[in-house]
Amino acid sequence: MESFEGKVVIITGAGGGLGKAHALEFARRGARVVVNDLGGSADGSGSSDAADLVVEEIKAAGGEAIANKASVSDKAGAKSIVDDAVAAFGTVDILVNNAGILRDKSFKKMALDDWDIVMDVHLNGSAYVTHAAWPIMYEKNYGRIVLTSSTSGIYGNFGQSNYGAAKMGMVGLMNVLALEGASHNIKVNTLAPAAATRLTNTVPGRNEDLDNPDPERAPSLVTPAVLYMCRDEAPTGAIIQAGNGRFNMASVFRNDGVVLGAGATLEMLLENEEAFTDMTSVKDGLALRRAR
Repeated sequence: MESFEGKVVIITGAGGGLGKAHALEFARRGARVVVNDLGGSADGSGSSDAADLVVEEIKAAGGEAIANKASVSDKAGAKSIVDDAVAAFGTVDILVNNAGILRDKSFKKMALDDWDIVMDVHLNGSAYVTHAAWPIMYEKNYGRIVLTSSTSGIYGNFGQSNYGAAKMGMVGLMNVLALEGASHNIKVNTLAPAAATRLTNTVPGRNEDLDNPDPERAPSLVTPAVLYMCRDEAPTGAIIQAGNGRFNMASVFRNDGVVLGAGATLEMLLENEEAFTDMTSVKDGLALRRAR
C-alpha cells in the first residue's frame, strides 16, 4: 500500500464530502492531518463542529489529526491553518485546497455579492492558504499542492458563472505555480471531481440521498486521484478528472494556425479561416510548456 507515513497534510473544507474522504484516507495511510472546516452550510453561512467530528473519527481509528475552523477566505484565517499545522506537527508537506461553496444563479440574475463570495472562497481562499504554505515547502525543497477545479470551469455549466470562473482560475494558478515550484520540488496539480455531496445537491434537479448514496457516486472514489497527485513521484501541472470510479486527464490544446506577418488584417484572417481554425493538428499545452 502506498504510504504517507509521517507526512503532514492540510485539507481545507474537510468536515464532510470530498474533503472528509481525503482526510480519512490520508490518515489511514499514516499521514498527520489538519482538518480545516468552517462548518458552514453549502452557501457558506453559519458554522458547526464538522472539523472536530472528522478529527474524532481519525483518532478513533488510531490516526493523528487536529481541527482548524478558520475561513480560507480570510487572510489571517488562512494563515492560521498553516500555523496550526506547524505548531502541532512541525511542518507542512501536502496541501489539498478543497474548501468551497455554491451560490448558483444565471449571470443576469446574480447579485455581485454572490460573485464575490464564491471567488473569495474558491480562488482567493486557495491562493491564501497556498501562499502561507509556500515558503515552508520552498525552504525544505518539498511540497505537494492540489487545487480543486471543476468541469463547470473547464467546460462550463449553466448558472455557475461565479463558480466556473473561480474553478478555471485554479487551472491558471496551477500553471504558474507548477513552473515556480519546479526548482524546489513543489508539485502542483488540479483536480476536477464528481461525486454526491451536499454542494452538488444544491444544483437544481439533483436530490441524491447522501445518507445512502449510490456507491458509484461516493466521494471516496475521487480520493485515489488526490493521493496520486500527492505522492513523491507525483506529476506537476496536470488536470485530473475523477468521479464514479473513472479517471481522466484534461488539457489545453492549440493548433498550428497560420502566420500572416506584420501586415495581418481581418480580411487576410478570413481568407485563411479554414487553416486558422483547423484543429486536426492540435498540440498539448502541457507538453508545449514542458518543452520550453
